[in-house]
Amino acid sequence: MPSAIVTGATGITGSAIVHHLLKDGSYDKIYSFSRGNPGYKDPKVQHVTLDLQSSAQDMAKSFEGVSAEYIFFCAYLASEDQDELSRVNEALLYNFLGALELNGSARKIKRFILTCGFKQYGVHIGPGKQPLLEDDPLLENDAGGVSWPPIFYYPQQRVLANAAKKGGWEWVATLPEDVLGYARGNFMNEATALGLYCAVSKALPGSELPFIGSKANYFTFNCWTSANLHAKFCLWAATAQGAGNQIFNVMNGDTESFQNLWPRMAARFGCRIPDPMFPNGGTPDTKGFKGYESSTIRFKNKPPLKVSASALGLSTDSVSNDSPTLFLQVDPEKWAKREDVNKAWATLRERYNLDQHAWDKATWNFLTMTLGRDWSCVGSMSKARKLGWTGYADTWNELEETFEILESEGVLPPLNQLKRDF
Repeated sequence: MPSAIVTGATGITGSAIVHHLLKDGSYDKIYSFSRGNPGYKDPKVQHVTLDLQSSAQDMAKSFEGVSAEYIFFCAYLASEDQDELSRVNEALLYNFLGALELNGSARKIKRFILTCGFKQYGVHIGPGKQPLLEDDPLLENDAGGVSWPPIFYYPQQRVLANAAKKGGWEWVATLPEDVLGYARGNFMNEATALGLYCAVSKALPGSELPFIGSKANYFTFNCWTSANLHAKFCLWAATAQGAGNQIFNVMNGDTESFQNLWPRMAARFGCRIPDPMFPNGGTPDTKGFKGYESSTIRFKNKPPLKVSASALGLSTDSVSNDSPTLFLQVDPEKWAKREDVNKAWATLRERYNLDQHAWDKATWNFLTMTLGRDWSCVGSMSKARKLGWTGYADTWNELEETFEILESEGVLPPLNQLKRDF
């Protein structure tokens, strides 16, 4: 039976892959690589403490004697500086591949799965052509006459492809979008921030749940990716015929909108949907919802749509030339600093013995982007479907399941008690 290596095994995508490798039953050994020990109790899992920021030589010593046919690379280091983000994450992968070569582990590889994401399409800097396709033009080398900010997935994919060609093995890059899932101690995800916002809103007077973002965002369409579905896809892509040396979108398979999800979240947490939802218009430079502070964030770059503008007949259209704008009628970062909000959180924390780290480390900036943008982010799953991929997940079900896990882990209040007490 084959063996597998998973880097970033304590993260949301990495831990889900380890979980599904164990469920799969066809792998006899799973090596979890991370700085902290994830504490897997199954004897099939062997943890290797690894600092991916170290040199290839030092890494090679860390996992000497460890090799696997299939490698799932989910490691990532965050940085606000885009140049530094690109440099560091390219170096992580480059040095890891070098370590595999130095200690002879590379000789056993059959396929290497790299987790990337929808930043491949520049969804974090503006609207692109919809739906997003794996062969869309890259945002580099002055494409569309624009000097684009670095996107670290591109150099990572080139580094991986070159290593695979040299070593005689295959690679796959996955592009999930807005991953829904949980890993203990990891609060860098949209579901945690949304759940905290809903729970605290329930505890505030009136239990209203105003939409955080813009009116335009409320009506856009988006795709999400279940961490569990992504893990299943990675296992499928590791052995699927014809999947080697390919990039794949990986989404749940449905298309969703906050005009559908937001009322369902309000009902779930026992909150009230305000009407009107956007009393001040919900557009840039308008006031926030009632007493909340709004924010308008103007980007300085052209939208990614610019690279396709000529082919679409939109070269001179404003949609291809105007810099993108985010608008929040409830700025989540400012909201989380309000005195009444922090008192409500403290009440919830004390009453239900919640994890303060969840509040301190909540990534409100995730909500700033995903709820503040006025563009859709819909990808096509046709490429994977044509090769036989049939996986599907219902986005609302996955979001609700994540909330339930967060409740069981002491990140969110127990739902029945929250609705009873407030």
